[in-house]
Amino acid sequence: MRDFWVAIGLLLVFEGLLFAAFPEHAKRAVANILATPNEALRIVGIVCAIGGVLLIAALRL
Repeated sequence: MRDFWVAIGLLLVFEGLLFAAFPEHAKRAVANILATPNEALRIVGIVCAIGGVLLIAALRL
């Protein structure tokens, strides 16, 4: 469970740094996400989740 919270913390650090360093790019990215169809977002989300699980599994071996 500790690894989960470490991962969440790292996510917040990286996202926070990106928004702090590049606020205009972040706004454009959010606008692009809002304009993207739900089905495309769903597919990207599933692919990212599977990729993350595979990466974790590979690193844990």
